Amino acid sequence: MSRRKPWATLTSLFQRDKHTTRTLYTWEWVVLIYLAATTIYILLFWTRLNHPADMLLMRARVLAVMLALWGLSRLWPAPITVLLRATAQLMMLSWWYPDTYDLNIVWPNLDHVFAAAEQNIFGCQPAALLSTWAPQPIVSEIMYLAYAAYFPMIALTAAYYFFCRQKDFPRAMTVLLAAFMTYYVIFVLLPVTGPQYYYLAVGEDNILNAQFPNLHYYFTTHADRMTAPGWTDGLFYDIVETAHQVGERPTAAFPSSHVGISTILLFLAYRAHSKPLFYTLLPFTLLMLVATVYIKAHYAIDVIAGLISAALIYTAINYTINITKKHR
Repeated sequence: MSRRKPWATLTSLFQRDKHTTRTLYTWEWVVLIYLAATTIYILLFWTRLNHPADMLLMRARVLAVMLALWGLSRLWPAPITVLLRATAQLMMLSWWYPDTYDLNIVWPNLDHVFAAAEQNIFGCQPAALLSTWAPQPIVSEIMYLAYAAYFPMIALTAAYYFFCRQKDFPRAMTVLLAAFMTYYVIFVLLPVTGPQYYYLAVGEDNILNAQFPNLHYYFTTHADRMTAPGWTDGLFYDIVETAHQVGERPTAAFPSSHVGISTILLFLAYRAHSKPLFYTLLPFTLLMLVATVYIKAHYAIDVIAGLISAALIYTAINYTINITKKHR
């Protein structure tokens, strides 16, 4: 295959392409289904939510952005408009995530159940002890580097499919967005905050003494988070802690979507037969298994559930895609 100059590749992004779909992509339908389902949820639990009107307004804005980009794509069907539509959905994930907290406050907190299960399985609380076992600055920075690599890993995989496997890009985006929306549904219906919130709320003395009080609806009105452990002067520590201060909420602990999505990215890299992509993602994914517990974002059982759920979700989504194609 002959090499093309960078300017030629950039120019081709803006060239009209008759093969560019003029309808909504499957990944956009996935997001629309989630949007519609959560809209119904908001209407059903209107009086028990903190700011339901604002939540509906935000959904209207998301819908407006999707329709505007779809309209642009119809006016100018080209790779660049496809990229814009995909990028918009990936960027909006940072909004959908904290939204799960605004939705799941109608249910009682379940951290006491998961912390007790953790104790029964491991005989201790790995999230309370791991950072004390390895407090060295280099270990801390490696853990936070792995955690901070999460969104770059997503962007890298999406970019690889877009630029190197264009025909498979819609399928990869569908797998990725459907996986995220599946995790978000779980987070809405299963309110678990994780150690960084639960440990602070009940006190680490109780945790170390294997006492796990039931907090019921405590997190409906409390969102205090403990300071992350590790080397506080580290660059990657600061990056993660700053991100948490901006966008973290007491939600989405079980299963670990960081582990689940990272594993699904590995599956996508393997499916693409790209060894460079696979072996770039692999060390970060492996480190993520430890890092999420080290920084007290997750219980160890969240990590295990993240691995299992990734395999189940990836298989189910691909099976659904294949069945749908056969019936077209």
